[in-house]
Amino acid sequence: MSEEDADRDESKTRDLERVVAEVRTEVTPDADERARLREIADQLIDRADRAATDRCADADVLQVGSTARDTWISGDRDIDIFVRFPPDLDRETLEAYGLEVGHETLPAGHEEYAEHPYVKGTVEGFDIDVVPCFRLESATEIRSAVDRTPFHTRYLQERLDDDLAGDVRVTKQFLTGIGAYGSDLRTRGFSGYLTELLVCEYGGFRPLLAAAADWQPPVELDPEAHGRASFEDPLVVIDPTDPERNVAAVCSPANVARFQHYAREFLDAPRTALFEPTAPDPLTEAELRAHLERRGTTPVAVRFDAPYLVEDQLYPQLRKSLAGITRGLDDRGFDIFRAVTVADETAVVFAELAVSERPAVERHEGPPISVRDHATGFYDAYVDDTDAYGPFIEGDRYVTERDRSFTTARAFLESDRLFDVGLGAHVETALEDDYEVLVGEEVAVLLEEFGTELAAYFDPQP
Repeated sequence: MSEEDADRDESKTRDLERVVAEVRTEVTPDADERARLREIADQLIDRADRAATDRCADADVLQVGSTARDTWISGDRDIDIFVRFPPDLDRETLEAYGLEVGHETLPAGHEEYAEHPYVKGTVEGFDIDVVPCFRLESATEIRSAVDRTPFHTRYLQERLDDDLAGDVRVTKQFLTGIGAYGSDLRTRGFSGYLTELLVCEYGGFRPLLAAAADWQPPVELDPEAHGRASFEDPLVVIDPTDPERNVAAVCSPANVARFQHYAREFLDAPRTALFEPTAPDPLTEAELRAHLERRGTTPVAVRFDAPYLVEDQLYPQLRKSLAGITRGLDDRGFDIFRAVTVADETAVVFAELAVSERPAVERHEGPPISVRDHATGFYDAYVDDTDAYGPFIEGDRYVTERDRSFTTARAFLESDRLFDVGLGAHVETALEDDYEVLVGEEVAVLLEEFGTELAAYFDPQP
């Protein structure tokens, strides 16, 4: 290595250390913030414990999640309180007790539902979840996903020291800045638990980025060397507490690739901007028109009232519907250039078409003439069809040219055949109620609700 290269590397290392130190200071809760969270958490845990043991003497209460593991970022206001009941309690009673304890702990709280109901509320600016679960000996005995959480907390509390916890915060902020943090089914990114495991596995923020920059998916990590399960995801991190589970299963291939891209970016040019999430300014109508003119594509959109579902239920259905609708358009010759789905008050499947109109006829190839039974069947099906051209022979097979069902994308999207493509169940119900099809510059009406999303679409980033 030349002296000039060595100096460059040394300068880059200093820049990286400076940026990481700056970010670490910003994301680490100060003493007052910690004390306030601890005070609120202790009050609520005490209240929940009294309510739980009044109903079941063997119940206990513990705090879980990032605030319990000291990996929470300054400004986070989440306190997760788990109420554990003995395993011999039936599920129906656990759910009933759980809600009663939740409401006594959070009198102004409301009920929400995951695998079973729990109570959510706000206390002095803190977001509180009071969740019932079973107290089990092993995470392999779980009856619902939440039963794992206490095992995760205990495992990490035993392994995270102050330095690693600080690096976890930096990593979480980095993932937030690049848009890859969160295991919700809208984001499909890195969960807090996954982030903590990765930092522990690689020994810090910088070694994690250095490793990720060179990942060759599928990447397989097994912190406790369980060595039993097999997964097909791009990133596999075997849960140390449950060898049958991949902690990274929800993480999409795009977010794994996004993390790799920005790991290389940061190591090559360290800067605080990568830790700061940004959203583009909403797209204007003039900007939209300019994009469409430059690209020469035809945008189409199916817009409908968003089903009343939590995001973890809504987005899988939207993605299924997106796949079905784009496949339906592709199958009919309206070549999809790119497509996306977004939702707020309304939901939209938005696609750009490379081809927006097709001829009135379409080519339909039959089997080779040498395959006698199939070829004869094809020939007989079309020989008396006065609306078809042929059958005629091209190469070694029969070909006919028949009337096309839909010559425009709009005609297909406004037809009943839209309901044959494989839609999400609630999306299909919403479309049955009402929907609109927008083509070309008509999509400008989406800008009021989805101007930011369309700006991101027309200025895509890694």
